[in-house]
Amino acid sequence: MTKPTADQIATLGAAFEAFVRRYKLAGAGTSDKPLNELDVQTLLFVLRHPDSGPTDIARFLGLPVTTISSATDRLAKSGMLERHRIEGDRRAVALRLSEDGAKRARSHVEAYNSLNRMMLERLAPAERDAFIGMVTKIAYDED
Repeated sequence: MTKPTADQIATLGAAFEAFVRRYKLAGAGTSDKPLNELDVQTLLFVLRHPDSGPTDIARFLGLPVTTISSATDRLAKSGMLERHRIEGDRRAVALRLSEDGAKRARSHVEAYNSLNRMMLERLAPAERDAFIGMVTKIAYDED
């Protein structure tokens, strides 16, 4: 495989900067106080995996459990996340979204889907499939 040229790297960097400006996701679709990206990702994980624990989130996001514990503390204090003790293992914690947390997480999913739709609408159907394929390859390729 060949190495990218300096021009390709610079062009990709400029495109990503424009992409981020145009499709900024932080706080998308919500008039509430914006959450940081870690808190959003934590809410989204718990939305998709109710009763998961902090270790599950940490493993999925590739972060230390202490970092996730701080996020879950913030989200619990703000009333978006609830902690439940697991029967039979009093040390383990199961996480669930509160009604407000579920509403907030669904709002982010809707906003992300809207942004994804807007991005894909700019492309022809064949370009969409190619774009999705390339992004998927980059996101999930593990050398």
